[in-house]
Amino acid sequence: MKKLLTAVTLVAFTTLAVAQSGTNSPYSQYGLGALTDQSTGFSKGMDGLGLGYRAGNQVNYLNPASYSAIDSLTFIFDVGMSGQLTNFAENGKRINAKNANFEYAVAGFRAFKHLGVSFGLLPFSNVGYSYSNTNEVGDINSTTYTNTYTGDGGFHQVFLGMGWRVFKGFSIGVNGSYLWGSYNRSIVNSYSDAYVNTLSKYYTASINNYKLDAGAQITIPFSKTSNLTLGFTYGLGHKLGADPECKVISTNSQTSVSDTARYVVKDGLELPTVFSGGMLLTLNNQLKVGADYQLQKWAEVPFPEYGVSSNKPSYTLKENYFKDKHRVTVGAEYSKNPNSRKFLESLRFRLGASYSTPYLQINGNDGPKEISVSAGLGVPLRNVWNTRSVLNISGQWVRMDAANLLKENTFRINVGITFNETWFMKFKVN
Repeated sequence: MKKLLTAVTLVAFTTLAVAQSGTNSPYSQYGLGALTDQSTGFSKGMDGLGLGYRAGNQVNYLNPASYSAIDSLTFIFDVGMSGQLTNFAENGKRINAKNANFEYAVAGFRAFKHLGVSFGLLPFSNVGYSYSNTNEVGDINSTTYTNTYTGDGGFHQVFLGMGWRVFKGFSIGVNGSYLWGSYNRSIVNSYSDAYVNTLSKYYTASINNYKLDAGAQITIPFSKTSNLTLGFTYGLGHKLGADPECKVISTNSQTSVSDTARYVVKDGLELPTVFSGGMLLTLNNQLKVGADYQLQKWAEVPFPEYGVSSNKPSYTLKENYFKDKHRVTVGAEYSKNPNSRKFLESLRFRLGASYSTPYLQINGNDGPKEISVSAGLGVPLRNVWNTRSVLNISGQWVRMDAANLLKENTFRINVGITFNETWFMKFKVN
């Protein structure tokens, strides 16, 4: 019990200590920010594959039905970080940016026979960017104007999940999350001519609400060492009870006199409904090969937008702000003998790739599509008492691009450590 309380405390302190995950992407200025894939260390090596993955030594948040496979003798604690280098390119200009991010902290254990429990902390989205552009205002005394765009914040979730094996070969599960966070975005329009007013727009929103996801897994055995697992998940779409705000401030540079207009959209933010399905084929307990598909119904979600029509400004919900997001992932894992005490035989080799359609619409055009590939290793951490802990390392390349828009190329290193201890083993003394 003391060790269990220690792990819970560790997750709690991680929750308090972690800052918002970083990003420098200008695309995070739209919607709820840059969405995360919410995969853990082993899954990141397969580019986020996991709907059909079942293992007794890993916490697989992507499908809560998988918690029923957690070994009854162990307590699992998994924490991950990442570092990334991103190259931004537009109109022949290039710039690089670096980030180091907290990725996740999750834990899992078997509570009762056929019932596994998991809890932890995950990022949901990130907001972080700062850039500007300068242009001339016609031929008026060589006057120029500068638009400066900045933003920060994002959303995190703490979750508690359960997975129950209803009968052999069929499991169901649910993740209940508390979603919280905020974003701050601004657009400052200033002029080189001091007699022209500076116009600033500030967008803010805070979320404190729930998130609910359910899952199921069906395992079809072919032999003692080979099987096919089908996985399905459903994410509940609902309003978040948030009141996004827009402040428009016009400031006279000569007199410093400001005029402020404030607009609020009641209950203006929403989560989309999400449907996912996948499969994982296991052969001889050595090779795992799978594919996942996910549909995020963003097209049904409106979003607040500031605009001016007939010289009358407004901040209202806009329909068709997003498009449905489709994501396809394929991946594989190979280990000659995962349970071997020989180091090389127990290494886990992983590969993955994915493609996502754009869900953003920017100035009437489709936003960036996303292509990514990854490769990783699961390295056993062994001592006299423990042969189950694993160091998960992966490298990932992500490309985001759209016609006539900014292109991003990101190289990311993910590092996760899965501590798998035999906390609940009872020793017999003669």
